[in-house]
Amino acid sequence: MALRDEAALPRAQLDADYTARNCTTPDEFSRIIAAYATHSKAALTLPGTTLNLRYDADSTQTLDLYNAGENCPVLVFIHGGYWRALSKEHSAFMAPMLAAHGIATAVPDYALAPDASLSEITRQMRAAIAHLWQNAAALGINRDRIVVAGSSAGGHLAAALAMPGWHKEFDLPDTAVHACFPISGLFELAPIAASHVQDWLNLTQAEVEALSPLRHSLGTTRSLIALAAQETPGFHRQSSAYAAALNAPLITILARNHFDVILDLMQPNTRLSTALLGLFTP
Repeated sequence: MALRDEAALPRAQLDADYTARNCTTPDEFSRIIAAYATHSKAALTLPGTTLNLRYDADSTQTLDLYNAGENCPVLVFIHGGYWRALSKEHSAFMAPMLAAHGIATAVPDYALAPDASLSEITRQMRAAIAHLWQNAAALGINRDRIVVAGSSAGGHLAAALAMPGWHKEFDLPDTAVHACFPISGLFELAPIAASHVQDWLNLTQAEVEALSPLRHSLGTTRSLIALAAQETPGFHRQSSAYAAALNAPLITILARNHFDVILDLMQPNTRLSTALLGLFTP
């Protein structure tokens, strides 16, 4: 069954397949989310840290930049939370590891659902890329080495930044994003719009078509897809289908679930970090 056809499955099945917390216990979930914040706070001590840079003239959204030198590559990491939770304060835990490799980290906030539509959230992330690219010299980053990554809903947004066709609106070249690394992401929105997530995301059919990266695979920026092994079935299907459509590598991170997998980015020699670091090469 094609992913878009999953929308016809019973709501109870879709809810189970796309409830990320089903992959762990409530106590473990709380511990992991707390770890995001604790380790991200530690990144504030990095030299070159600049907080709350406003990146979008049409909203109040900001990003934090953890610089690592002059003209350095930059990772733009987009947080998950099913588009309705978490923030940049949970999302900088990889910055010290990347700084040790001479790579900056940019962590943007975005307006959360249901107050913001997915169209607006996606627009904000594209505005963040435009701000970084257009102000790269002043920010001390290399605009030819912008890699985007994200987890879960952030994986969807990273993939939306890798889609073709949006750059002209933001006065960007098609090559503004050097590479894309979605982790346990969501790439076809039809089953999401038929699940419990629709209760706060309120997707329209036009948004499902326009914002499903799987439907816009031709011309996608070079991508590497990662997936935690201990995922619910829906997330497995999403990453497998997207990797197949792009003919891109899919790496599965063993002994990790939907939430703790990205903490592997704190250490340089994990499979996840090694894959990410490799994306900064030409």
